[in-house]
This record gives sequence, structure tokens and C-alpha cells, in this order.
Amino acid sequence: MATLPVQADAIIQRYGPHLNYAPKEGFYGREEPDKSVKTHCCFCGMQCGIKLLVKDNKVVGFDPWMEFPFNEGRLCPKGVQRYLQNNHPDRLLSPLKRVAGQGFEPVGWEEAMDTTIAAIRRIQQTYGKDAFSILSGVSLTNEKSYLVGKLARVAFQTKNLDYNGRLCMVSAGAGNKKAFGLDRASNTYADLKHAEVIIIAGANVSETFPTLTHWVWQARDNGAKLIIIDPRVTPIARTADLHLDVRPGTDSALYGAMLNYLVQQDLLDHDFIDNYTMGFADTIAAVKDYSLEWAAGVTGISIEKIRQAAELWGRAKTSFLLHARGIEHHTKGVDNVLGCINLVLATGRIGKPYCGYGTITGQGNGQGGREHGHKCDQLPGNRDITNPEHRQYIANVWGIEESALPGKGYTAYALIEAIHRGEVKGLLSICFNPLVSLPNNQFVREALEKLEFYVAIDFFLNETARHADIVLAGSLQEEEEGTVTTAEGRVTRIRQAVTPPGEARADTEILLEIARRLGAGDKFNFQSSEEIFNELRVASKGGTADYYGITYEKIEKQMGVFWPCPSLDHPGTPRLWEDRKFSTPDGKAHFNPVTYKPPSEVTDAEYPVVLTTGRVVSQYLSGTQTRRIGKLVDQFPEPLLEIHPEMAARYGITQRQLVRVSTRRGAAEFHANIVETIRKDTVFIPYHWPGKKSANQLTIGTLDPVSKIPEFKVCACQLTPLQEEESGAGNPAYASE
Repeated sequence: MATLPVQADAIIQRYGPHLNYAPKEGFYGREEPDKSVKTHCCFCGMQCGIKLLVKDNKVVGFDPWMEFPFNEGRLCPKGVQRYLQNNHPDRLLSPLKRVAGQGFEPVGWEEAMDTTIAAIRRIQQTYGKDAFSILSGVSLTNEKSYLVGKLARVAFQTKNLDYNGRLCMVSAGAGNKKAFGLDRASNTYADLKHAEVIIIAGANVSETFPTLTHWVWQARDNGAKLIIIDPRVTPIARTADLHLDVRPGTDSALYGAMLNYLVQQDLLDHDFIDNYTMGFADTIAAVKDYSLEWAAGVTGISIEKIRQAAELWGRAKTSFLLHARGIEHHTKGVDNVLGCINLVLATGRIGKPYCGYGTITGQGNGQGGREHGHKCDQLPGNRDITNPEHRQYIANVWGIEESALPGKGYTAYALIEAIHRGEVKGLLSICFNPLVSLPNNQFVREALEKLEFYVAIDFFLNETARHADIVLAGSLQEEEEGTVTTAEGRVTRIRQAVTPPGEARADTEILLEIARRLGAGDKFNFQSSEEIFNELRVASKGGTADYYGITYEKIEKQMGVFWPCPSLDHPGTPRLWEDRKFSTPDGKAHFNPVTYKPPSEVTDAEYPVVLTTGRVVSQYLSGTQTRRIGKLVDQFPEPLLEIHPEMAARYGITQRQLVRVSTRRGAAEFHANIVETIRKDTVFIPYHWPGKKSANQLTIGTLDPVSKIPEFKVCACQLTPLQEEESGAGNPAYASE
């Protein structure tokens, strides 16, 4: 029997069957692991610390990493189960090639690489460099994000590169840059526990970021008032002092009215506004007519609740405002973000202890992945690809002429449109499943079928990769060294626990081999992930996301380093702007006028119901990983249509009845979940599933004009109950309550 490790007595009841050791026979009684590796969860932007247990080069369990300062050993349901994907039977063990009429068959690496390189060269020689494109993702480490960006610009020499952060944090990033000149949460989440008032807007924290809830609850236990802004009564909203059930697509009207109220009641920090900001007069002029009565009519929130929220926020001494995709997935996502920031600036509660603002980052490396160059408009260090000075600096680091550095390319959805119309002929994807993630996915499917060549790098055959000509078997997070940056801005270490199984290869090895075969090997002569990181450090130096002073050794010693960290003797920056010198050219924080605009698609007689989408606790993004973990599937085996009892009664819909949901893009069928925790004019569908259960068959492809993020969070739909289907039949997991 294995010896129980330290702290096991305290945690064995909590984590039970997921521990590799326990006083049982069979699987649970196996010999103790060969090693325990301190690393991080592969899922959301919290990047919780975890110890992976390894036996015979397989991850077989985990221990809580109690010392890691953010989660202190706590894990969510996905984190508890994350190790199970390592040995999954769906794991890709070798490259695959498509055989006409027969599907896929295994192929050796030489043939896979030869085919890929030949296709890239043929397409670029025939149609031009920009006819081949790359789509990547922000579950990649910082090193791989940097490498993909350099690969596109130096080896492929294409401008057409973008990433799946385009579907997540770009509205927040654009708003942060406009207001502060820098894109990062202002404080560590530990500051939350001392805030008097916390606003969480458009974030289902308890289900999608459960370990963050601990810090919110600590604040509540210390007497904080909690304001939740969401069209659904999410679990975190049930614990709130005030829940504002905003009509989807009307957030900026709410924030504008709250700002106007702060002005009318003089709940402002005049010293901060006068000395450390600019643009206040124009900003308040934009909302001078936004009365509480007007906002109530637009948002569907009562006048009294809006007043209460403004009063609580305005009179607090310390506060924190957090938001996520609920306010960002809109054609006016940047406006929504700026509306929130205006409330923070008006009250001067930023750049000091227990007063902060930040975006709750959804993807595993959503923060670091949007800093180092695999966006169509960005170079490492969060530099601007259209800025001549920025371009010259990176060209010098990479050893190329500035004129050889491609310009700005298409954003992710615009790239799909370019493929659809035949402008872009080839695609390489890594860590991205656009057939599930992008809106109007029938359009996406049509685009994929028009590609002359598509190569996908992944560890599972995701839905998009099934359209590929070549699939290259890549690596899980725990199969490579690297770093990620948490939602707080803390750069942390990902440690290699095991090596890829079978003939699968590390992503980094695959990317470097492609660069070598394209004739750019001299620019990609890296022998380790640390060498890539050291070049990233130099490439980021002097940028707004400055990692120059961060080393692997310093990360290990400090259990994470907060950027900016401009020199080796710099400790990092857990709290930004304490000197009140913001990162804008003039050193001031910028108010930005925001006027309310309706969603791109509003309800009418034909499509009278508002549809919104989001996440559930047991699934992650497009579900490529979590839909393969049994207990997570058991918890939520399929998407349900959340609908209020009054709307259900109006349509004659009963619990678990099958309902057809139709929009102007298409139709899909979902079992109904009748709940009182959603607005009476709105339905909700989670988006983690593919095919006939994909919510993104229905969503609209209109984009924010600044961030180019799609409007996932609101469109118009119609409902049709299907009477012939027996509700809940064959689905014991969803038996009626």
C-alpha cells in the first residue's frame, strides 16, 4: 500500500476517487507514483496550481498544490478531472491523412510533413504568400504563442494569422488599451477580499471560474456588498446583495445611466479626475440624458435596482469591478468595457490597495496569449504591427528586414469569410476548433470545404480537424515545458510531467520542423522552451507587456512573476499604477464617451425571443477535452434550453420537452430546462457541443467594429415545441426534478 502524502488525511474525503493512492485494492491501490510534478490546470485563465502524479510516463492522478498563492489547493470539477485526458483512447498517436472516400488513416511523419510543406509551397507560389493562413489558440503556452506568430511572419511570410482569443478577450483588450494604455487586470485577486463593493458583470463565476469565488466569498464574509449583472440568476447571483437582470445587449445603457447618476449625486473623486484623467467632460456629456427611468425601459431592470447599484458603488471607499464574456461578446463589446471603466475612473478607485478592475480571462493562457504576437494586428510585447517603430524593433530581434515583416491580416471570422470567397486557399490550425467556436457554423463548414489544403495540429481529432487533409498529432499541456500568464497577470511555469505517447510529438517540435522545412531554420534554432522564452523576453522588452526581467528561475523562486517586469532586479508588478502614472502616451487614464446602441439583431414578430449563450460548470470552450471526460459528461451530457416558466407556459413547453430553436441562420433542437433563474423574454443555450447540438448554428456573425469579436450573446429566435418527442426519454441524467 502506498504511503499517504502529507495533507492527504485532510483532503482524501474532498478528492476521494481521483487520488491515485488509497487503502483499496486494484486501481486505487497501485504503487505510489514515480513523481509528483508541480504545474497548472490546463483549462481557464485562473491557471490553478496542481500537482500531477506520474507513473510509467502516464499522468495517473493529482495532489492539491496547497502552497500556490491563488487557489491554495482548491480546484473546480474540471480541474479535478483534467488529468484523465492524458490516457484517453481518442488520443492521436500518429499523424493522419485523409483518403478520399475512406476517412483517415495513419501515416508516418515524413510523408505527413512532405505533404504539408509541398501544399504550402504550391499554394503560396500559385496565389501569393497571404493565400496560406494560420489560426491558433490561447490555451497554448507563451512560448508556443510567440513561436506561432514568428512562424507566420518569418517562415510563412503571411499576414493572415489570428487566434481564438478573438472570440474571448479582444473587446476587453481594446477597451483597456484605450483607457489605460495597457491590457491587464489592475490588481491581484487577493485584493478582492478587502473591497467594500464588488461588481461582477457578465461572468458566471461560480460555474466557470469556481476557484475565484473563494476570494469573492471572503469579501462577502468581510461585509462587502456584491452586485451581479447578468440576465440569469447564476449561482454567484444567488449570493449577491443585488442582482441586475439586464436584457441581453443593453449593458452600455445601464453603465451610462449609473455614471449619470454618480454625476448628479456628486459621488465622484474630483481630485483623481482632475489630476490623473482626461476626457471626463465629453464622457458625461454623452450620458447626460440617460435617466434611471430611461435605462429601466431599455435594460428591463427596475429603477430602484439601478439606483441602489449606483449608490453602493458611488459611496464605497474600496471596490472591485470584474467582467467577462457576458458584456464582451457584442457588436458593442468595447463600448461595454469602456462603460465599466468609466465607472471605475469616475470614483478614482484604481491604482491603490483593495481597489481594482479586471477582465476575468476565460482561456488557459488568455492573458499571455494576447500579448506575444499571434494576433493579426500584434507583435510581441503587445506591440502594434502597424507602428513603424514597433515593427523595426521586432525585425531587429528576428534578424529580418522590416520591409519583410507582413502587415495586418484578417481577424478570425473575417479570415473564414476570406476562405469562403476563395481569397485564402490554405490553413494551418493549432489549438482552435472554429467549427464549434465560431458563430453561424454552417458558413464556417462551407468555408472549410473550400480550402485547397488544411493541416491541423491537435491531440484529439476535433470537429474542425475532421475536415483536414493532414492531422499532425501534437501535445497536451503537461507534455512540454513552458509558461502561461494568469488572469491576474502572473507569469507561471508549466512543467513537463510526461512525454507525448506513441508517435505524437510536442507542438514545439512540430512548429520548428515546419519552419526548418520552409527554409527558415536559422531563425528558429531553439533547443528548448526556455530558449524560446528568453527570445520572447527580449522581443517584449520596452513593450507594454514587458517580460524582460522574468526568467524561469525567478518564476520558480516567486511562484509566479507579475508583468510588467522590465529588469532582472525588478520584483514584478502585482498592482498597477500605484504611482498614478498610467501607460498611455500622456500618462493619464482616459475616459471614453459611450452612447447606447441596440444589438445588431433585435426581436420582431417573426423572431420574438432573445437568445443568449454561455458556459456550464463541467465543460470548457468547444468541449474537445471536457466532452471526453466521463464524469464531466455525466454532469452535463447535452446542452439544455433554459426557459422561464411563463414563457414555457405561453408556448406550451413542458420540462425536458424537445424544442426547435430557429434563427435566421438555421435551426437546432434542444430539451427544455424550465427554470425561474432567467429573464422571461430570454432563453439560454450553452455552446460547448458540436453538430446538431451546436448553439453556434444559431448565433450571428456580426462583429464589434473595433475588436472584431462576434455577437454571441444576443440574437433573435423563435421557439417550436415538438410534441412527438417524449420529454427526457432515455436521459436519466436529466430526469425531471
